[in-house]
Amino acid sequence: MNTRIQSNAIHKMKLGSFAILQVQRSISCLSRPRYRQAPLLASIASSRSPGLSRRSYTSISAADCQFGQPVYETHPHLLKAGEVTPGITAQEYADRRSKLAAKLPENGIAILASSDTKYRSGAVFYEFHQEPNFLYLTGFNEPEAVAVIQKVGSLGEYKFYLFLRPKDPSAELWDGARSGEQAALDVFNADESGNIHHLSTLLTPLISAASEVYTDMAKSSSFSEFFHREDRQLSLFQKLLKDSKLKPLKHLMNDLRVLKSEAEVANMRTAGKISGRAFTNAMRRQWTKEKDLGAFLDYEFKIGGCETAAYVPVIAGGQNALSIHYVRNDNVLQDGNIVLVDAGGEYGGYITDITRSWPVDGKFSDSQKDLYEAILQVQRTSIALCRETSNLTLDKIHTITQNGLKDALSQLGFDVSGDAMDVLFPHHVGHYIGLDVHDCPGFSRSVPLKSGHCVTIEPGVYVPNDERWPEHFRGTGIRIEDSICVLDDSPLVLTTEAVKEIVDIEALRD
Repeated sequence: MNTRIQSNAIHKMKLGSFAILQVQRSISCLSRPRYRQAPLLASIASSRSPGLSRRSYTSISAADCQFGQPVYETHPHLLKAGEVTPGITAQEYADRRSKLAAKLPENGIAILASSDTKYRSGAVFYEFHQEPNFLYLTGFNEPEAVAVIQKVGSLGEYKFYLFLRPKDPSAELWDGARSGEQAALDVFNADESGNIHHLSTLLTPLISAASEVYTDMAKSSSFSEFFHREDRQLSLFQKLLKDSKLKPLKHLMNDLRVLKSEAEVANMRTAGKISGRAFTNAMRRQWTKEKDLGAFLDYEFKIGGCETAAYVPVIAGGQNALSIHYVRNDNVLQDGNIVLVDAGGEYGGYITDITRSWPVDGKFSDSQKDLYEAILQVQRTSIALCRETSNLTLDKIHTITQNGLKDALSQLGFDVSGDAMDVLFPHHVGHYIGLDVHDCPGFSRSVPLKSGHCVTIEPGVYVPNDERWPEHFRGTGIRIEDSICVLDDSPLVLTTEAVKEIVDIEALRD
């Protein structure tokens, strides 16, 4: 039997009650696109039945097609049946769009743009990273695309438009496969698709008919790229946006994204498990250069199953650890020093964030052991507070952490008067994590933590090399960071495979 997943069928079901059963999917990836000229938009929309669309094309197996990203039929080693991206099903993406539509006013629309390809010089590009809000709603992982979510009724009913690059054999010869307009319907479950090169024409009727337009797209410095330097079209389109009831989308998306689903937490746990094991494997070895240690972790993340590193790592030996975001990673590592490593992998688009600090030669000195144990004890206490029943915010946990560090440092002989803690512990104890390392930017840390919030807990102490501080601690930077999922009455540590007890770290070299 051949079948395809169609969002019209999904989002008209009661949320959570429709289980997707995906068998061998068929697709017309080589057939004529759904439409190419904007005047067809209205006629197609009016002629669509409320159920699955009916098409008069010849179907072929999706396994015989090429797409711009992995799909189950072409990459069954990466995705399970029903998944659009690793770990996240078509049903979940449909549910996300429905939840956004439920937040929109009647006849409101949301417009989101993908990331662009970024170039470091000439034709040399950076690794592509999709815009997180766009990825969260679509699962589409190519550049030069725009998604529109149009509310068409109550209870989260919507239409999903996906405008993207068409199939182009000449371009694909150089840059690899594109999914194309038909796959937008058949794979990504859009209700309508179109050529991104006709964007201004495609969007105009949707914006004109909308009661309100929610978007952050107009603020993007790359906005004009979608109009291919057609200044007149861009000017007219920006005027249309200005004349419409324009609202920011960011806050609605933050509210949706900040509470993670079981599937999202599972992806983050996978990333944490792989990355944690990589850290522990790195601690087993003697390293002489920061860059070698960084290269090993990057290899371990990827060979373990992560798609890529989550961010540029910090590999900071000795006094380099006094710089919070030291990323040069080009110095030598010396016995007797601590190396601070802040790194993590990414799985299914979801990141993990880990910091561990350990002695280069495998054994802590007495002073290093005292300072490390003090920080670790405070971290344990702060992690234990990451539960909904504690009714605490990240800001409050930060205050508790800072006070805990202050007491511990005082017992170690530090003068913690005046601005001492601002010098020794200059950053916040944590931030939200998810598709971004600092997830849901702008979402307040003064909101009480709820089950499904995912955060970091990362106390650290960075002792400047000056006479204000005890001599045997000077020039030492230690941070211990784990990724945590808040549950009702307990925290779930996502990164437990990265050892952090002193006895365990030292035993790795025995």
